[in-house]
Amino acid sequence: PAGALKSIMKKRDGPPRSEAEGSKKSLQFVGVLNGEYSTSSEEEEEEGDSSSEKASADSSDSSEQGDTETSEEEPGEGTSLRGDSGWPTPRVWAPPHGCPCALPRFELSPRMREACLIVKTHLGHPAPLCSQLASSSLVLQEWFRLSSQKSSVPDTVANHLLAFAEVSPALLAHVVNLADGNGNTALHYSVSHSNFHIVRLLLDTGICNVDHQNKAGYTALMLAALAAVEQEDDMNVVRRLFSMGNVNAKASQAGQTALMLAVSHGRQEMVEALLSCGADVNLQDEEGSTALMCACEHGRAETVKLLLAQPTCNISIVDSDGHNAVAIALEAGHSDIAMLLHTHLNG
Repeated sequence: PAGALKSIMKKRDGPPRSEAEGSKKSLQFVGVLNGEYSTSSEEEEEEGDSSSEKASADSSDSSEQGDTETSEEEPGEGTSLRGDSGWPTPRVWAPPHGCPCALPRFELSPRMREACLIVKTHLGHPAPLCSQLASSSLVLQEWFRLSSQKSSVPDTVANHLLAFAEVSPALLAHVVNLADGNGNTALHYSVSHSNFHIVRLLLDTGICNVDHQNKAGYTALMLAALAAVEQEDDMNVVRRLFSMGNVNAKASQAGQTALMLAVSHGRQEMVEALLSCGADVNLQDEEGSTALMCACEHGRAETVKLLLAQPTCNISIVDSDGHNAVAIALEAGHSDIAMLLHTHLNG
């Protein structure tokens, strides 16, 4: 579907890679505003960067989620309003030490609190009542409105997290992991918007499902691998996310890993962070491609050196066309990288 993350590995039928690397497409979002969803991102041109079409984060009104169009390859079901999703046992959450965000005391609006109480009462019930459906819709819309927009405010998110925890830890776990019509959670949106202060707050709850795949098959960890992070504090949040999640998970659509995505888009710092968190350099996508093959095709010599430095890196793996990394480097016209590989093999 349009806007979905597409294969970032070998694109043999497309235009030459050098022609396709000049633009960057920002994530397409649909945020919640006054009960309605509206697009909140635009395409942007960014010179000198590879194409980075990320996961579609389009949302649909929760009351109409059953009619949401999704990819044929999408995994699982839509938004779950049950409390038995297998998340870790929730604990009472408190903001990090020294966080000023919970002062002064914040209280939910009467309408929101009533909806939260109804949702809490019916968590885990297999047959939701009409009142629960209406309350669940209100909670979902309000949560995404305040947490999942580019302009979302960390203090507001922190206050609501505290308020949800005061209602019940189970409600906090439910809300933090709510997914919209396309399977995106607040963590997906916050990572994609580079709202890393909010990402930190979500991780601090201790019950955020960091390995949840959206309906395009991507986790927030995979999206983080594509981020261009400028602040060290933000990079620390990304490293924390990598350490908490499954860095070797494969996207359901094309079998790509976070490492493959980071390599493809030239995110060297992300490649280093993923490797330090145990990313497997030899995993193959549905076309049989590895992260090393991707680096060879895209001419990323420094990344190739980094991958070759991993003791387990296997240069001899072949893709579905029977090509190994050396053949792919030569085919793409990167003789310098082919020489690196030969030197490594003969060393």
